[in-house]
Amino acid sequence: MAAKKTPAKTSRKSSTFGEGGARLSLGGTLRRALRWFGWAVLGVSLLLVIWIAAYRWIDPPTTPYMRAEAARLGEVRQTWVPLDQIAPELARSVVAAEDANFCAHWGFDMAAIRAAIEAGGTRGASTLSQQVVKNAFLWHGRSWPRKALEALMTPVMEALWSKERILEVYLNIAEFDEGVFGAGAAAPWYFGVPASDLSRAQSAALAVVLPNPKARSAVRPTATLQRRAARVADGAETIRRDGRAACFED
Repeated sequence: MAAKKTPAKTSRKSSTFGEGGARLSLGGTLRRALRWFGWAVLGVSLLLVIWIAAYRWIDPPTTPYMRAEAARLGEVRQTWVPLDQIAPELARSVVAAEDANFCAHWGFDMAAIRAAIEAGGTRGASTLSQQVVKNAFLWHGRSWPRKALEALMTPVMEALWSKERILEVYLNIAEFDEGVFGAGAAAPWYFGVPASDLSRAQSAALAVVLPNPKARSAVRPTATLQRRAARVADGAETIRRDGRAACFED
């Protein structure tokens, strides 16, 4: 009688080893992918910090939004003007209109954010610092990726720049009319004067067009805008008196 053969066990062991090896290989690939992803995120973050830091001293030559508008319109107007050559009335008017607590916050106005939430999102809570980040480094729109980048980059900019620099950059890249960027271009465009010679009334008129420069005019304001400009002029004087303009004025 032929001896009964014992089933070979090597095939099951080999199969088990192969499955385990595949799992180990997959785990190693995943770890390598995560490591490369981490390095990529770190590299991009470092580049953004360097970019933000560079604009502390280098005037932004253009912005993503300016390039988009130049492509759409054919050209845009902008003349860079240092903060000390911009009428202080305009600086105060813009702060009073857009971000009265500019000197007190670190990039986010928590009181304004709470008020916006309570109002059901019908009012804005974006600070000048957030607007500089959006205008100088990012694209326009309401997408979550842009808002997330804005939230991450704003405190970095606040830590690296002075308040004077934040306001200076804002006043030079904000859109005051379609294709007209910065006080250096807006003052002669609307009033035929350099930015240093803007009056109190002219400064307030420019400030109130900022939320919607394509639909508003500083020289052809509606009755509503005229009333708004009068309130902004009063607000500018108020922040001068109570010290809320101290961080950007000597």
